[in-house]
Amino acid sequence: MTTLTAGLADRIADLVEVYRDLHEHPELSFQEKRTASVVAARLTAAGFEVTTGVGGTGVVGVLRNGEGGSVLLRADMDALPVDETEKVSYRSRATGVDPDGDVVPVMHACGHDTHVTALLGAADQLAARREHWSGTVLTVFQPAEEIGAGARAMLDDGFLDRFPRYDVALGQHVISAPAGHLYASPGVFMAAADSLRVTVFGRGGHASAPQTTVDPIVIAASIVLRLQTIVARELAATDVAVVSVGAIRAGSKENVIPAEAELKLNIRTFDEDVRTRVLAAVTRIVTAEAAAAGAPRPPEITPINDFPLLVNDENTTRRLIAAFTTAFGADEVHETGTKPASEDFGRFGTAAGVPSVFWNFGAFDPVRYPDGAEQPNRAVMAGIAPGNHSSEFVPDNVEPALLRATEALLTAAALWLTA
Repeated sequence: MTTLTAGLADRIADLVEVYRDLHEHPELSFQEKRTASVVAARLTAAGFEVTTGVGGTGVVGVLRNGEGGSVLLRADMDALPVDETEKVSYRSRATGVDPDGDVVPVMHACGHDTHVTALLGAADQLAARREHWSGTVLTVFQPAEEIGAGARAMLDDGFLDRFPRYDVALGQHVISAPAGHLYASPGVFMAAADSLRVTVFGRGGHASAPQTTVDPIVIAASIVLRLQTIVARELAATDVAVVSVGAIRAGSKENVIPAEAELKLNIRTFDEDVRTRVLAAVTRIVTAEAAAAGAPRPPEITPINDFPLLVNDENTTRRLIAAFTTAFGADEVHETGTKPASEDFGRFGTAAGVPSVFWNFGAFDPVRYPDGAEQPNRAVMAGIAPGNHSSEFVPDNVEPALLRATEALLTAAALWLTA
């Protein structure tokens, strides 16, 4: 591994500039055209075979270097509709049009800019040090992870037939944790997720005469409260699920009762049976609350997106944790628990029938985490450190974070590339 990382420190200043450029110019899911062009140009300059437009805006770079193993390294490219807090000179002022047609601010509030930058750094390093490894590397720059659609779109675009077979799929994600630290766990690592759009229908009218209406806002309020009983009263204490209502949209004027209301739900589960029961309960509650209020027509429940359960291959993850520990020391490598966030990365391993491993890396000043690197979430819960999807989620230890993230990709890839 040390032969692959040799000289990497000399690239960090350049990678920081790439990161700042990407951070300043974020793009929403399936709109990552500028990001894709930056990626394609750098991969081409490094000598990769480059294919653009995979699954919409995805980019795949292939570097063949003789006989040996084949490794897929993946980074996601899309950003979120978040208005960034004024913290850095390269803050995003970008806007985009969301799927509902609304103009929204755009920010890399989940750190996908660091993922892209680290993978570009690893690609440059592998290209520059070809004499120290042999095999095939696929660098996959995926669109639309935030809506759970990008990996599926790339696979549906003939990914497995168009590109070399791979022995393992590897990926990583930045989290709120001290820079230099890595987090991984064998088995179930991240939750399955289902997002739903619920539309309830009422009968509109004047707010002074509610008896002539069927108020969809009241129906929506009842649904929100009743949904909380799914986890509290319908699941066993040993089951785990999260049911959240993240958005409600209804009406436009205080003295007009609208004709309909829309809710957006997000559900996280770690077991397929629990997922089935929770989704059935949501349908039952939404339908029953509308009927109880005398709604003139049944509600509509439509999927927005879904993420599969992310499961790290047991043996491969153990092997990777051992390699990380040898390379970076036991103090900076942590075996963590299951996470309620979700990812679509696992589709690449599942589709090819090969093991996959996904891990996390930190990117923030260690002083933000008084309880230590092993418990970074405590600082987020205390408001000391920003969490993913926050308007303040901007890494403040960028150089060491990018260095470690790039080293981690190279260390992992080296396990399958013949020295």
